[in-house]
Amino acid sequence: MTESTGGPLAGIRVIELAGIGPGPYAAMLLADLGAEVVRVDRPGQGGDLTGGVTMRGRRSVVFDLKQPAAVDALLGLVEAADVVIEPFRPGVAERLGIGPDACLERNPRVVYARMTGWGQDGPWNQMAGHDIAYIAITGALHAIGRADGGPVPPINLLGDFGGGSMFLLFGILAALVERQQSGKGQVVDAAIVDGTASLASMMFGMLGTGFWSEERGTNLLDTGAPFYDVYETADGKWMAVGALEPQFYAELVRLLELEDLPFQHDRTQWPTLRARFAGRFKERTQQEWATVFAGTDACVAPVLTASEAREHPHISARGTLVERDGVVQPAPAPRFSRTPATLPAPAPAPGADTRAVLSDWGVKDVDELLESGAAVQA
Repeated sequence: MTESTGGPLAGIRVIELAGIGPGPYAAMLLADLGAEVVRVDRPGQGGDLTGGVTMRGRRSVVFDLKQPAAVDALLGLVEAADVVIEPFRPGVAERLGIGPDACLERNPRVVYARMTGWGQDGPWNQMAGHDIAYIAITGALHAIGRADGGPVPPINLLGDFGGGSMFLLFGILAALVERQQSGKGQVVDAAIVDGTASLASMMFGMLGTGFWSEERGTNLLDTGAPFYDVYETADGKWMAVGALEPQFYAELVRLLELEDLPFQHDRTQWPTLRARFAGRFKERTQQEWATVFAGTDACVAPVLTASEAREHPHISARGTLVERDGVVQPAPAPRFSRTPATLPAPAPAPGADTRAVLSDWGVKDVDELLESGAAVQA
């Protein structure tokens, strides 16, 4: 069996129906914190573009869910599970015979967590989509970018992993807590559009008070303010500045050695202030500026590439990024005092653990399942 990491979720059993993006990442985090996660792959499942990072920490079984015996075997796993993560379009799991009603009938205590972009209902619930479309209709994408340009997609961090994975996990853990009182499982409908809208709560609140403008690139946090922006250095790299509060702004100005600047919050003078900052940052390299601001309260940091991040003294000291099999990847987060988590096992090949999982989880007639092709051992 997979060795437990000993994290706070040790003893929780999770079935992850194979998907992409937010589902696998959520399963990775559960495995990082000690849950026993089994990924259910399909015959001929393709490779993983993440080098196994988001697939780490679980075992894999392969079922041909077109065969009734495979469906029954999967429901047999559900009987021993605490959580099922389901990533299909609404109605697909029901047609396969593994929807929430079927699973809760076999195990009334299971938490059935559904991960979609649009949600289980609504006029767009059957449409295909990706992160960029989900965040587009929530108002979040429109707000990201500079005043002189269009919206800038923040790769797929905001929708897939922020509005998707994190709210899926929030729902799973809340349902597990509630189950301690009721003894019953339930269905979690985690939609990226809902989660992304929730992440934008502060923006919606400030819109309501008039403190936020829908004119992109004109606000405190969207590159509108010259003291919350990025600046190019002499070597073509960048420094990030976030000196919002007056005491932090004063430290920024002191360390930049600039004098006779206009008042920080005089918006009419922001172009002048931005030009002064930009000219000063262009006088030194990124490393020179990083040395100047290290350990200060100016709220300034170098903008590093993913490859450079691991070498930063703070990231290195905390062990935030680690290397396994030549792949740099994040260590488990957050950290716990009594039940620390450790980096779990590498990603398995699809179907590598089919026989072992079926036996460990009490599924009957394992040999017959493998011989018929309903289950596949890699």
